[in-house]
Amino acid sequence: MNGEFLEALEQLQREKDIPMSSLIATVEAAMASAYRKHYGVSDDVRLEVDFDKRTARMFARALVEDQATTGTGDTVTAGVHSEEKEVDAAEFGRIAAQTFKQVVMQRVREAEREIVFDEFSHRVGEMITGEVQRKDARNAFIAIGRTEALLPANEQIPGETFRFGDRLKLYVLDVRKTTRNPQIVLSRRHPGLVVRLFEQEVPEVFDGIVEIKSVAREAGARSKVAVLSHDAQIDPVGACVGHRGARVQAIVDELRGEKIDIVRYSDDPEEYLKSALSPAKVSKVIRSEDEQAAVVVAPDDQLSLAIGRRGQNVRLAAQLTGWRIDIQSQTQWQNEAAKAEKEETAVAEEEAKRIRVYELAKELDVPSPELVEIMQEEGMDVSSHTSSVTQEEADIIRDLLLGGEGTLEDIDLGGIEIAL
Repeated sequence: MNGEFLEALEQLQREKDIPMSSLIATVEAAMASAYRKHYGVSDDVRLEVDFDKRTARMFARALVEDQATTGTGDTVTAGVHSEEKEVDAAEFGRIAAQTFKQVVMQRVREAEREIVFDEFSHRVGEMITGEVQRKDARNAFIAIGRTEALLPANEQIPGETFRFGDRLKLYVLDVRKTTRNPQIVLSRRHPGLVVRLFEQEVPEVFDGIVEIKSVAREAGARSKVAVLSHDAQIDPVGACVGHRGARVQAIVDELRGEKIDIVRYSDDPEEYLKSALSPAKVSKVIRSEDEQAAVVVAPDDQLSLAIGRRGQNVRLAAQLTGWRIDIQSQTQWQNEAAKAEKEETAVAEEEAKRIRVYELAKELDVPSPELVEIMQEEGMDVSSHTSSVTQEEADIIRDLLLGGEGTLEDIDLGGIEIAL
């Protein structure tokens, strides 16, 4: 083997971007396979490469038995030692040469796969730029450097079309090992792409001065981004919008016209919910902390804007904040509040008319335990002297104990409500 062999290795290194040490190990393994195929032995084979002298030499190491003659003239094995000899690869036959070629190609492909996987596996969650290489009925294939990545149909922006050579910003969703080449899965609809675009276009976001707290996205239609400033002198919304909207417009253009609402994050859930429902203006937020839910009251003329087209605005606001949101108009809320107040008043009035068992016992001069027992025998739902009954039931008990003619048959007991 001469300088031409080394030139071929160096060219392979440049084209495939494989380290020279890996290439030499690959050739050494291939030479060993070819040697064993040709000679039918299992000797160790090593490759010695000298780039200064532009030479490559192959050596095989075999175990040789040391022979000795006994006093009787017999030959016996006295020990073993290893001998190394240089091997000329030109002596290999056609089959051995074919074995060498197959091993080299297989090892080079394996090295390429490992390099691609190592390069992109730690880039999951990052944004990269790629060029549309080809497209089938559903998926698009993107060239990123010398590697081809997959943009599946379910990760494309709905309605987006591609042409050969289009350059796109893409989110690295996953890198998978397969039986062939590593599969790099890209996305154009992941919310993380919006975050990476803001990091690219807004220096304050990249530097961490402005933090993106949450993103809710319906790709191709609208996104909501909640931002918080860690510097009191910097307005997070203004920083993201940019002068005359230049910064956010660059992101909108990259996402093919997708609308972006930038809202101010707040630790106060009420303020955060009001901000998340922008551009609508709401008048009241009624929270239910236990259920992470809220009723939001909007002026009648803002209700449709707060709900959005096909519920999009309120749906994105719920995703952004993590709260379940029920939107009501001012009129609807006032009507329901008035109805609830009326019901509460009716219940309070009814409760005021009820009489406690111990009060009735005192009136009838009967011990409370005995009166409770009489009421229970008559089918009334009382458990102690603190239970209460309606005036109608009290009148029946009065008639029973004072010799009147009223009985429990006078009313439908199944409809009587006894409050404890």
